[in-house]
Amino acid sequence: MRLAFMGTPEFAVPTLDALLEAGHDVVAVYTQPPRPGGRRGKELTPSPVHKRAEAAGIEVRTPERLRGPEEQPAFASLDLDAAVVAAYGLILPEPILQAPRHGCLNVHASLLPRWRGAAPIQRAILAGDESTGVCIMGMEKGLDTGPVYACRETEIGGKTAGELTAELAGMGGALMADVLSRLRDLVPEPQPDDGVTYAHKIDKAEARIDFARSAEEVERQVRAFNPVPGAYFEHQGERVKVLAARAIPGDHEPGTVLDEHFAIACGTGVLLPTLVQRAGKGAMTADELLRGFAIPAGTRLG
Repeated sequence: MRLAFMGTPEFAVPTLDALLEAGHDVVAVYTQPPRPGGRRGKELTPSPVHKRAEAAGIEVRTPERLRGPEEQPAFASLDLDAAVVAAYGLILPEPILQAPRHGCLNVHASLLPRWRGAAPIQRAILAGDESTGVCIMGMEKGLDTGPVYACRETEIGGKTAGELTAELAGMGGALMADVLSRLRDLVPEPQPDDGVTYAHKIDKAEARIDFARSAEEVERQVRAFNPVPGAYFEHQGERVKVLAARAIPGDHEPGTVLDEHFAIACGTGVLLPTLVQRAGKGAMTADELLRGFAIPAGTRLG
């Protein structure tokens, strides 16, 4: 098929790879413009999709928006069978959605209609969902409201957002390739009205740990915000990220450090951090943290 691909972060790269491996003619890649990055935070850095497309010799387009008088005719002139979208980051206006013969197909990282929106992976973990997955959806004007061509499911278990993102990225690419191979025979199903939830964008303030919450909730918070932005607490004016932890039984005053192993009482249960990170330092075990940063038993955090 003659395709355009629209995506930006690392999550989208496996889908682009799947299209190329399946032999589709990807005539253009749309991605977010290069942003300041690098060591000094000032160098313009192309997105992961941008880099992959250039390596594959595909034309890369980086418009700031798609509502301008030049962008829509340029997109229509590509004469596409379909556009494939994965975490692009721009709203597609109606003329863009309608230009390809088979419309725009999106890889969405949830089991629709649950967790429509910007942060479905983190919200699924925070909510304690047992499973999640990917869906291939026909795009329309509403926020992730389009009909669904296919879905695949996976258990969440103890996975972090980073681990789940990588898994779903691979699943999404494979599923998109499968859908495109059968597109002319598939009839997408409208999403049901029941079970709709919205995955609102993550606010950095959500990453601050509140030990008045249950240990199970805090442990999910730790996984949902690993690797970014990182769940954290503050002690002596320094921010400490908790990268991994276990929830164990216990009943003590919330926020109290209970022993030399850095067990921390929560509203219900006890959190046992197993991997932490001080500002400007690498990841370390809780024992390594305590050897260089005294947080004795009896200390109240938060």
